[in-house]
Amino acid sequence: MAGNTEQDGGLRPRGSLVVVALYVLVVSITGLTGYLLGSIGPEGLRPVALFGLIELPPTPIGLALYGIVTLGVGLGIALGLVVFVSRRYA
Repeated sequence: MAGNTEQDGGLRPRGSLVVVALYVLVVSITGLTGYLLGSIGPEGLRPVALFGLIELPPTPIGLALYGIVTLGVGLGIALGLVVFVSRRYA
């Protein structure tokens, strides 16, 4: 049972599941933060451009979507590179 049980028979989470759970948690917190920032609506908040292509309004949904997509893609690429390197050189 490669890596998901301890010697005493107790279960422990696999490392990849922990990383995926942390990824989802961080991206969710980013979305919540964007939503809250859009709800508060500070003065002078301008629209944001998602990857410089799609302009999103500074609404709660727009800012949440911006945070989720940008951080999700950025962390996703970083995690993908880590998985690639660890499988190739391990």
